[in-house]
Amino acid sequence: MNQEILNKAEELINHTDGKICNHCLGRKFSDCVEGDGNEDRGIKIREALNLEPYTIDDEKCVICNDLFDKVNTKVLDLVNEKIEFLNVEFDTFVVGCKLPKEIVETDQEISDKFDFNVEIIKKEVNREIGKLLEANLEQNVDFDGEDVLVMVDFRRILKEDIENPIKVRLQINPIFIEGRYRKLIRGIPQTKWPCTKCKGRGCEECNFTGKQYPESVEELLSEVVLKHTNGYEAKFHGAGREDIDVRMLGTGRPFVLEIKEPKIRKIDLEKIADEVAVSAKGKTEYLNLKFTERKRKAEIKVSSPDTYKVYRALVKCEDDIKEEDLEKLQSLHIIQQRTPIRVSHRRADKIREKEVKNIETKFIDSKTFEMIIKTEGGLYIKELISSDEGRSNPSVTEVLGTQAICAELDVIEVGIK
Repeated sequence: MNQEILNKAEELINHTDGKICNHCLGRKFSDCVEGDGNEDRGIKIREALNLEPYTIDDEKCVICNDLFDKVNTKVLDLVNEKIEFLNVEFDTFVVGCKLPKEIVETDQEISDKFDFNVEIIKKEVNREIGKLLEANLEQNVDFDGEDVLVMVDFRRILKEDIENPIKVRLQINPIFIEGRYRKLIRGIPQTKWPCTKCKGRGCEECNFTGKQYPESVEELLSEVVLKHTNGYEAKFHGAGREDIDVRMLGTGRPFVLEIKEPKIRKIDLEKIADEVAVSAKGKTEYLNLKFTERKRKAEIKVSSPDTYKVYRALVKCEDDIKEEDLEKLQSLHIIQQRTPIRVSHRRADKIREKEVKNIETKFIDSKTFEMIIKTEGGLYIKELISSDEGRSNPSVTEVLGTQAICAELDVIEVGIK
């Protein structure tokens, strides 16, 4: 430790009348003094200057008010109390803190006065709490995939008349479960649908459930998962959605289920899938469940030209048709589709250009046929068939020269080319 450093350290100690703890002293020289942490650096500086060890008494550190002593004596107990109260399980965590502005400002003022270019006090407080918790909780700090954020609030520690000045809050981060669902019957929405009359508050119309429909693809899964995780709530993120009267068959539709504030994170997804299969009673299936990352909920929602869907439609015609008339449907390729009337209240009114990639037809009778159609994602099939008062162009109705409607519709594949 050279003399220039010692001279500057002595000047800092004199400036504070000796009332600077080893943490704060060592932090100001963390870029030029070797040591096992800032406290150790502070001790070495005092020893090199032949000074008495720093002691905690009524004359508190002018920067931190001896906050680091409170970390060691108070925070661990408070965190343990909070974990026990919430009954939360976790493997990884990160630490955050809130400090009195007087401490933050004093720390910065001294750095500015002596031209110190070192970390701020908040970073050291977070690190010291993290070391303490890692050693005592046998859990690990993980900045990329933490299960829990431990937030320690010291903002009231300068108020002597407050009995419990330190507060601890645990932010339990969500878990994300990815999979594919199959909807095997008609009449079930993908997500919970609030009652249109009471807007979810509960009324006679909805039997005071607040729901337009008694169950959904989301709820049939999330109710079981919430029970096993003791989570606060669930949110369903699907790769698009089908209408209530449309089945989702084939390999299923991709989704991510987000569970907020799960107290239990380690759950057996295979057992959950089996339990859901029993409770759903053949209405829905959930395939290939696995844990995933937060970013997946956005990724599966992103539409792309490479996204495709395959549908099976049962088509009814107003006038008689012949089997050879169905060959005309091969002309359907690029479709100009204005926002359908039935969704115009919630979708922007614009014209979208979508591609029909393949059509296969099966003649049933003079007014009925089946159509298997592969399309670019985002094409409205019911409107492609009916023309939606000319908003879809061309359409099955236009090509066949008779009004056609979609009597039944199934999604049989959702995928990426």
